[in-house]
Amino acid sequence: MTRRSLFVTSLVLSALFEIQAQPSTSLIKLPPPHTTGGKPLMQTLNERRSTRAFADIKLTDQVLSNLLWAAFGINRPDGRRTAPSARNWQEIDICCLTADGVFLYDPKLNGLRPILHDDLRGKAGVQDFVATAPLNLVYIANMDRVTARSGDETDLFVGADCGFIAQNVYLFCASEGLATVVRGMVDRDALGKALGLRPNQRILLSQTVGYPLE
Repeated sequence: MTRRSLFVTSLVLSALFEIQAQPSTSLIKLPPPHTTGGKPLMQTLNERRSTRAFADIKLTDQVLSNLLWAAFGINRPDGRRTAPSARNWQEIDICCLTADGVFLYDPKLNGLRPILHDDLRGKAGVQDFVATAPLNLVYIANMDRVTARSGDETDLFVGADCGFIAQNVYLFCASEGLATVVRGMVDRDALGKALGLRPNQRILLSQTVGYPLE
């Protein structure tokens, strides 16, 4: 890739990460999420665990829609979400890394916005399973949305917001028989450069999702 093409790609990525659910022909629409059913809460909590071995099976669009909605989808008419966020900042974006490329979850339109066609799964962590698991979720905090900052508490709140989302994913996976593990071991500089992130965007955690090996 030439220097000019890299520059253009960076500009496109920056614009995409700033999109606030504007209609776009590039949006990959997901089926409506199933928001009922699943295992009882206490059973789900009992079965919640971290798994580091994944089957080579692609998640269906319906499972992906359900997963992303459970993670941080809209569950009320006023636009509030399935996970709490400090002062309703909604500062966490979910980036999906798959074999088909990189996609940004758009909760308002329930779809995926293509970011890159490259397979960047291997950059989402340092363990071997990361590069071959069907899905890696990367949680990115857009600090431009963080207002009324109060020193060190800002990092505390943003970290807590990310943790709520990751736990939602854990509970969904336990309910649906999926495997998952959340990870902090990520080369954030390398992945941030590959995604074209700006300084005000922080990679917090990555979470691998797939079907468990039988």
